[in-house]
Amino acid sequence: MVILRSKLPDIDIPTVGIYQFIFPDVSDDKDDKTVFIDGITDKKLTLIELKSNSKKFAAGLQDKINFKRGDVLSIFSPNQVDYTTVIFGTIAAGGVVSPANPMYTVEEYTFQLKDSGASVIVTHPLFLQVAVKAAAAAKIPESNIFLFGDEKINEILPYTSLFGDREAIPLEYTPEEVKNTTAYICYSSGTSGKQKGVETTHYNVVANVLQISKVEIETSSDMVYVGVLPFFHIYALTVNMHFTLYFRASCVVISKFDLEPFCRIIQDYKVTIIHIVPPIILALVKNHKAKEYDFSSLQLVISGAAPLSKELSESFYKEHKIKIKQGYGLTETSPVALLGYTSESIPGCCGILLPNLECKLINEDGQEVGYNTPGELCLRGPNIMKGYLNNKQATDESIDKDGFFHTGDIVIVDENGYFYVVDRVKELIKYKGFQVAPAELEAILITHPAISDAAVIGVYSEEDATEYPVAYVVTKQKSQRTNEFSEEIRKFVDNQVAPHKKLRGGVIYIDQIPKSAAGKILRKKLRENHQN
Repeated sequence: MVILRSKLPDIDIPTVGIYQFIFPDVSDDKDDKTVFIDGITDKKLTLIELKSNSKKFAAGLQDKINFKRGDVLSIFSPNQVDYTTVIFGTIAAGGVVSPANPMYTVEEYTFQLKDSGASVIVTHPLFLQVAVKAAAAAKIPESNIFLFGDEKINEILPYTSLFGDREAIPLEYTPEEVKNTTAYICYSSGTSGKQKGVETTHYNVVANVLQISKVEIETSSDMVYVGVLPFFHIYALTVNMHFTLYFRASCVVISKFDLEPFCRIIQDYKVTIIHIVPPIILALVKNHKAKEYDFSSLQLVISGAAPLSKELSESFYKEHKIKIKQGYGLTETSPVALLGYTSESIPGCCGILLPNLECKLINEDGQEVGYNTPGELCLRGPNIMKGYLNNKQATDESIDKDGFFHTGDIVIVDENGYFYVVDRVKELIKYKGFQVAPAELEAILITHPAISDAAVIGVYSEEDATEYPVAYVVTKQKSQRTNEFSEEIRKFVDNQVAPHKKLRGGVIYIDQIPKSAAGKILRKKLRENHQN
């Protein structure tokens, strides 16, 4: 077996729960430090406030709504300055957090609530309507729905209404429990269509924070980060809410990306590091307004969640003269698996294996390959998920008998241990870091009475540095193949899905969907046709 190990020495990973890891029970000279700031309102949250409020929230969950160890709380909200109060309060109470995309439809959110077994929801006033409908479908009582903010809406109370005088004693785990107890259930699109709940343990998160820290050697409490990536996504969850807190750094929170406010925040708060995705990097390169702001404090840009091309990386550096590098990871790897030292970053490269990680590369024939040969990246280490919730089949299909997680990504590694992602085995479309499952869109398309068959592929847009879903459609009658009908199809799909799943790539008519003898859609053929 050709197993490649990280060239970095192994590190000791403590077997303690997340709460005890982030907030060890020792005197902390950074208690008065501001750790989260609302980039729009300037509302601040200090470390001592976060510790106290999270324990008060944990006590309220336990005392007022009988929240027990292992119970699941779902957060359905855009980024908030006190998102971490709910996260760490739930963890302190011995619970599990399942953050959800607030742009989900009622049906999509209902699925996550039912699948995760959530019994409590904390949402944002703007998304309350969807939360209430989904909660009803998932049989969660309205009395268990709470709000960010200070306002009561109808009978729904702010989550702070659970605060009392008591501060809970955060639940502690044995070393064995740390490795097996789920802390987070983030949802990842499955190629089969329905999302899969990824069970991330306390140990996974502790391990990944420490693994990242061995490469991000310049990190200190003086650093200022921006929390613009969605907090429901594992990338932001680990980096903006655990990694930054571990170092007692500050994070300026933004609910959504908007170029000018984003640039203003970098300038006004003297931000030092930003974790972003390629479409934001593209906007910083292409939009002349970005040049009107002072980025002199910015030391580093780290890209993740989707491939960053060598060309875009070089264009960004040429435009702004700020160091830029990319990492690689998945929800299933908690998330970071590959990342390089800033001093050694190479455009187009994803970095090196983080400490304690091993990998093997497998070619199309199932043979293990070595350096400079493309193969599917398979990873083994302490940050690999526990498995997919309620889905033993998917877990068994992705984690082999030797404990290697098969990523579905084709990579090349050189003799120096640097990795380059070259292709994807999986059929998922990556739109601005969000995953879109073709099967989910196809299932909707074929319910249209005028469509007899359909297939969806991702097509890369150089202009927007992201993939767009494109639908290939077979109509029942050729006379229906008009621009007007294409628009009808787009609206038909777009009205049933979250915004990131919309058919932004358009509709293309075809006589027959190419399929294998087993009936599997040959997307590779469609992609080739599209290029031609």
